[in-house]
Amino acid sequence: MSGEHAAEYRIEDLAHHSGATVRTIRAYQDRGLLPKPVRRGRANVYGDSHLARLRQIADLLDRGYTLASIKELLEAWDAGRGLGGVLGLVAEVHGPWTDEEADRITRAELYETFGGKPDEEAITEAVELGVLERVPGRDDEFLVPSPQELAVAAELFAAGVPLAAISGHLRELRGQVEHIASRFLEFTTEHVFARYLGHRPPTDADAAEAASMVRRLRPLAQQTVDAELARAMRLFATRHLQHHLGAETPLTQGDEPQAVMLPADTIRAVHRLVGPENATAFIAAAAEREVHTRTLDALTANHHKDNTVDQTL
Repeated sequence: MSGEHAAEYRIEDLAHHSGATVRTIRAYQDRGLLPKPVRRGRANVYGDSHLARLRQIADLLDRGYTLASIKELLEAWDAGRGLGGVLGLVAEVHGPWTDEEADRITRAELYETFGGKPDEEAITEAVELGVLERVPGRDDEFLVPSPQELAVAAELFAAGVPLAAISGHLRELRGQVEHIASRFLEFTTEHVFARYLGHRPPTDADAAEAASMVRRLRPLAQQTVDAELARAMRLFATRHLQHHLGAETPLTQGDEPQAVMLPADTIRAVHRLVGPENATAFIAAAAEREVHTRTLDALTANHHKDNTVDQTL
């Protein structure tokens, strides 16, 4: 309304409302991130636009942007190019990449799930790994960002895997998955996003189009990893089972597992004949056919022998 006046702040008041320190505000001014205040007599006066700019800088910093990149974005905004698309892209990338919802668990429930005994060392390690997050002011309760991940750990523990081994496996797995994620981003940036993000900062329209592409491509990484993991698990699980059983077919009770070593020349010949991917099945089929042939021969011989005895009698 016409009778209302725009809010005005001294630097101390601006620091209080924004959460930044006076020193930080002055540093932003020196770097050109924050407009200069208005001089009123002997005092510097800030307005709501300064407060909004400080909150925007804090939000971008929380999302991992450097002050240099934030300055570029803000300069583009001040030049009239707009930040709606860019901030939409930031929000899209920073948003959740899974439909899974976080949950909470009490300390007592953790103890009951993992052995029934207090284990502060295991809880500390889970917090370091991000499997658990502490809730401020609630020492007996934790946030669980991924209930599925915690459920997997519980199942492995129930199957006899020690907590230390589970944590070590997760650290190793995380490094490998982060490598896959990095490669997927490099791949999509090179072939998809380069045309939208080739100039800095991107235009409002290009940033909005890139955000739309993120929404379309987001599930592809997980779908690809799921399919390839299923294929690899079937392949290696089969190989492990064959190695430990030493046979293609299940052993009867009382049999001892025994691996059969074939000469290298034989293996190479089979590979040339049917290909490496079919070698195991071919050898198993050949062995089974030989067993059946010998069984039939034995039955024929026994039948011939019985007939000879009958004729003699």
